[in-house]
Amino acid sequence: MADINVTIDADAVTVPAGTTILKAAEKAGRQIPTICYHDHCTANGLCRICVVEVDGVKPLVPACLNRVSEGMKVSTSSTRAERSRRTILEMLASAVDLSEAPEIQKFIDAYRADTARFPDAERREYPVLDDNPMYLRDYSKCILCWRCVQVCAEDAQYTYAINFKGRGFETGIATFFDKPMPETTCVFCGQCVGVCPTGALKPKRESLLEQGLSLDEIMQATRGGKKRRRKSP
Repeated sequence: MADINVTIDADAVTVPAGTTILKAAEKAGRQIPTICYHDHCTANGLCRICVVEVDGVKPLVPACLNRVSEGMKVSTSSTRAERSRRTILEMLASAVDLSEAPEIQKFIDAYRADTARFPDAERREYPVLDDNPMYLRDYSKCILCWRCVQVCAEDAQYTYAINFKGRGFETGIATFFDKPMPETTCVFCGQCVGVCPTGALKPKRESLLEQGLSLDEIMQATRGGKKRRRKSP
């Protein structure tokens, strides 16, 4: 495969044809922020925080999707790109509980995002779904990155237990017909929990430990025994 010569932030770099801007930037020693992207998931460019400027291209382009071309000149941290990332972070913070999303919190600090910029924004608030002994689903923390859907489908498990539902602001992740997880094709492999970046999916034992339950209570609760009432925070 032929090599491609590109310029990343004024530095020349040579990469194989077909390389994404994101990976070319990494080779050049530049770290472009990502949220929805995962090395073991299909890139879809949903969050748009990885946008960069490319000479001759008017709109900002997602680095995780776009591939380099000969002579391409890329700016990974232009004023315009950073302003876009800051706005995305501010919009996420206005609608989603990011309290258990440490990587996103780092980006908020790094880009000086004002989490109070949109005080009248509608919050995405849902009850915690506790319908199985393995993990909890707290979609108030979900940023719709699609990672869980992907690993449950062609990217890993081929189980297809979950998918998107709804439209627009009402879009969410759910099982088909909103069935409890044990009534779906879920095999409780845990891969969806492993790729979740925000704590929207959390191991049940971890959650029970945080609530102060004893080891015996945790073992009973996660073996399908009678549920213990949660302790107040």
